[in-house]
Amino acid sequence: MSTALFRRSALRAAVSGALSGNAGLAGVAGTRFIASKVTLPDLPYDYGALEPSISGKIMELHHTKHHQTYVNSYNDAVEKLADAQSKNDIQAQVSLQALTNFHGGGHVNHSLFWQNLAPKSQGGGEPPSGSLAKAIDDAYGSLEGFQGKFNTALAGIQGSGWAWLVKDTQTGKISIKTYANQDPVVGQFTPLLGIDAWEHAYYLQYENRKAEYFKAVWDVVNWKSVEKRFT
Repeated sequence: MSTALFRRSALRAAVSGALSGNAGLAGVAGTRFIASKVTLPDLPYDYGALEPSISGKIMELHHTKHHQTYVNSYNDAVEKLADAQSKNDIQAQVSLQALTNFHGGGHVNHSLFWQNLAPKSQGGGEPPSGSLAKAIDDAYGSLEGFQGKFNTALAGIQGSGWAWLVKDTQTGKISIKTYANQDPVVGQFTPLLGIDAWEHAYYLQYENRKAEYFKAVWDVVNWKSVEKRFT
């Protein structure tokens, strides 16, 4: 398999596995990229349910405008990719790689982001428990220690990107990683918890005070969802 085709196949695995908790490379065995269209997932809560941590207006715009754009653009890119494959146009296939990665990654990342949040009435902000809590304590000393390291990683992102708590599929260990733009978590890591550091995730409410957003978002993190992905 060529490097370009392998990377697109990896992204396809990430897209198809985003909601199942298997956003790695499992199942990538073919030599041809065949993608189906994706759709905008419904939120499991109302737009205003995360206030005051995240305003309803931000959630509505983030979901219906930004995420929808990633969905539309990814679907358009894979249509063009299928056409290029039918014509055996290698140059066009390679040129579309960046688009499928960016918009497909945007869809994957946001689909997980919505699951990683919950209003307090649905357990948002409740601390992790069980094996995940132990893993966090072992790696970072405490939940507060982990949150401090995570927020430092978020603040260190230059431009746009994401910070993720990931699990190494080979060792089972957890770690914090940052990814630029909309690059998805693929390869040997499983994404557990992602926080969006793009300005559109906070600017309407927090303006340039992104550190306040990074602090407030922990009040609505859905650790139950993170625990399911961890186990």
